[in-house]
Amino acid sequence: MGKSSNRRNLLRKIQEVEFACVELNLFLDTHPDNEQALCDYNRYTEELMNLKNMYEAKYGPLTHFGGSPSRFPWQWIESPWPWEED
Repeated sequence: MGKSSNRRNLLRKIQEVEFACVELNLFLDTHPDNEQALCDYNRYTEELMNLKNMYEAKYGPLTHFGGSPSRFPWQWIESPWPWEED
């Protein structure tokens, strides 16, 4: 598996876990006392943070405007950006 494929797979996993976080967030808005949903939300949130940290350590920032730190030199202008194909 090449670097491009690894990058795409990691980004896809981030998208999947982020989707689960959004869905659980919406569910918890209407079911705030659901302890299992809250546990699931917290587990997915931790997984999402770990995946994003892993991605950024290997491939650079996922977001800008304070959402992600950058190594020197400024990485945001380097391509490919997260939404671009290699």
